[in-house]
Amino acid sequence: MTEGSPLLLALAVGVLLGAIFFGGLWWTVARGIGSRFAALWFILSLLLRTSVAVAGFYLVGRGSWLRLVACLIGFMVARLIVTRLSAEAALRSPSPRRTSHAP
Repeated sequence: MTEGSPLLLALAVGVLLGAIFFGGLWWTVARGIGSRFAALWFILSLLLRTSVAVAGFYLVGRGSWLRLVACLIGFMVARLIVTRLSAEAALRSPSPRRTSHAP
């Protein structure tokens, strides 16, 4: 059982890193779309989210490809969860009138 504990911890950290990365992306899109400085929002968010994710993967991996793979699986699970939650939130929120052509 002690062999699986580091892998479960790596999986949990991967889910946390994925939640931070993709949740941060969701938050950035929601805030950045209406901003005057949308490009700055998106660039700074990308740099911050990527830095956190890469540092997290580096710390979790520590020379073990099994922990790295477990972390990556957790990261992908978080992506699925955040994608589903954001799709459900988009369906619940009132959306502006959509057109089928360019303005």
